Amino acid sequence: MATPENKLAFDGGWEYDPAPESTDHVSLKKRYGLFIGGEFTAPQSGRYFDTINPATEEALARVADAGEADVDRAVRAARKAYSERWSRMRPKERGKYIYRIARILQERAREFAAIESLDGGKPIRESRDVDIPLAAAHFFYYAGWADKLDYAFPGRRARPLGVAGQVIPWNFPLLMAAWKIAPALACGNTVVLKPAETTPLTALKLAEVIADADLPPGVVNIVTGAGKTGAAIVEHKGVNKIAFTGSTQVGRLIMRALAGTPKKYTLELGGKAANIIFADAAIDQAVEGIVNGIFFNQGHVCCAGSRLLVQESVADEVIEKLKDRMQTLIVGDPLDKNTDIGAINSRMQLDKIASYLKVGEQEGGAMFQTACRLPKKGYWCPPTIFTGVAQSNRVVQEEIFGPVLAIQTFRDFDEALAKANNTPYGLSGGVWTDKGAKIFRMTSGIRAGVIWANTFNKFDPTAPFGGYKESGVGREGGLHGLDAYVDLGAR
Repeated sequence: MATPENKLAFDGGWEYDPAPESTDHVSLKKRYGLFIGGEFTAPQSGRYFDTINPATEEALARVADAGEADVDRAVRAARKAYSERWSRMRPKERGKYIYRIARILQERAREFAAIESLDGGKPIRESRDVDIPLAAAHFFYYAGWADKLDYAFPGRRARPLGVAGQVIPWNFPLLMAAWKIAPALACGNTVVLKPAETTPLTALKLAEVIADADLPPGVVNIVTGAGKTGAAIVEHKGVNKIAFTGSTQVGRLIMRALAGTPKKYTLELGGKAANIIFADAAIDQAVEGIVNGIFFNQGHVCCAGSRLLVQESVADEVIEKLKDRMQTLIVGDPLDKNTDIGAINSRMQLDKIASYLKVGEQEGGAMFQTACRLPKKGYWCPPTIFTGVAQSNRVVQEEIFGPVLAIQTFRDFDEALAKANNTPYGLSGGVWTDKGAKIFRMTSGIRAGVIWANTFNKFDPTAPFGGYKESGVGREGGLHGLDAYVDLGAR
């Protein structure tokens, strides 16, 4: 039975008892070094920083802060492993190592899910049911490609590039690591990976998995730190390929730094996806898709459906149903299995979201937030929508990276398409209609890399992911994800 101290109550009169995920199976060290050459080692500077649980504001562990000298050590270890072992290994043997990583991830999935929620603030349901299974699936998928590159690139000789420098964000820490490490290894490259400074723990736990899988020392190196550490990887002359996922602003800096160099790069950057609902759509299904696209992930997804375009004739119905559904969403402890919306990743990100909420109202938007109870400690933002906004409003044009949805209406197909494309980004989008011809026409017209029809935020390792315009360069995932990690010889 729920007690007055712990019950989660709703206007409808029903309630949930808390259902916290156990952390007895979680093993975290008090301090983590850098994973270089197959071993954890202290940073040369001796500097460490805390990684914080955003739901409690308490430190989880001390993590090494890598400097240029540490990055150089990691790149040298990766180069040695590439030259002496990994590039010379038979492809099917490389595939066995990658497969072994996937299996160990599966075996430790429950621990990884809990750590992802502790360190990143996302609900345990998302970590458990999406992030960790997808990470393992990417390793499984690319393990299968390791000895089949001749089929991936018929008539071409696919050769590894060398050392891949990879910088990943805080929103999908383990999944982004898998997206980048798995294809790099399958193609015969070695890796220097830098996770985000606010969510380094699952990458460091992945280092333990890599050691348990007996991967040759130096094939994967993981260095932790902030922006200067990432810049040192990008600028290091011993790195042959850069893979970056993060903000468009940093992506521009990387492009400038790499201009005139022989380094290959892929950039997966920001987004401002339009979720388009036509009058003939299944409205209840579409509303659930909206919630899944922007609120269940706290808006911490570059492909989040943060813009809603709804046809005028059903706009009132959609908004009313959306508000009713929002009122049922539970904001709270990420480890509670009842939680729909977890903590915002950091104080800095919460402040950024709060600044956009002020801007949205200052620009004339009508803001609606749910009347949920927020915990006293931690970083929290209730699900929020803005109506009455125009194309020029910043909440419509700029990436907020929070549970904030801007709603606009449209009259006909052409207006919907024009509004969907009227943004600097082009990463993803969604279309809701029961007309197949309308789906094909709209998806052909939207300038975005990934478009879902009558669903949203569904991923598969066999499918490429990436954007147009300011959303990035290149693709990750699927067969396309291999291309970025090989040098193709003459036909």
